[in-house]
Amino acid sequence: MNGIGCLNEQPLHASLKRWYAGEVGRVEVVIEGFVVDVCVGGSIIEIQTSNFSSIKTKLTKLISSNNVKLVYPIAVEKWLLKCPEGISGRKHTRKSPKQGRKEEIFSELVSFPEFLCSERFSLEIAMIKEQEVRVFTGEKTWRKNGWVTVERRLMEILETHTYQNPSDLSELLQPGMPERFTTGDIARESNIPRWLAQKMAYCLRNMGAIEQIGKKGRSHLYARSQGGNRIQS
Repeated sequence: MNGIGCLNEQPLHASLKRWYAGEVGRVEVVIEGFVVDVCVGGSIIEIQTSNFSSIKTKLTKLISSNNVKLVYPIAVEKWLLKCPEGISGRKHTRKSPKQGRKEEIFSELVSFPEFLCSERFSLEIAMIKEQEVRVFTGEKTWRKNGWVTVERRLMEILETHTYQNPSDLSELLQPGMPERFTTGDIARESNIPRWLAQKMAYCLRNMGAIEQIGKKGRSHLYARSQGGNRIQS
């Protein structure tokens, strides 16, 4: 049997699993040797809060003969619960200024953008309100400054967005995008970092939603494609 089931399951994952199962879904079901998060009406729902690469083998096997929806949560609103004296000690809460964007999905989807070409695979982004619990360890690094995130908790699901095919996902390209564009254009029009725009272009190109048509200076030049349709699994 593959999959860890509830072993070391984080609260965010557990809460999303219960929400997607609802009253009729089954959780932690063994299908083709894998433990899947939710099974509803013969379809599989897998919830992944990070690290898509770790489930590539699992999904490759499952979508060969099953309908699979992959759910990825993005925090539109995040509250930080900081515990300077440990998880059971004194705490204080503040709202993070960071607001999640749907485009963040591309930072993970680079592991298997071609999956969205399969008629048995769909992707859903859950825009959520979450609480992130941080504990002070004193082990300062250049990035963490002594604070370590120990868990994420679901506060509310605000909305969901489902993408059935490459054309759906290409709608995340902003309407003001030039007919021919670079990753710099994507970054500017979407107000996202250049590195994320590059991942976005990589995913859309590999699923056939856009195509590389040349270069503009040192940058690749892209255009929307008429391809990107689903293939039979």
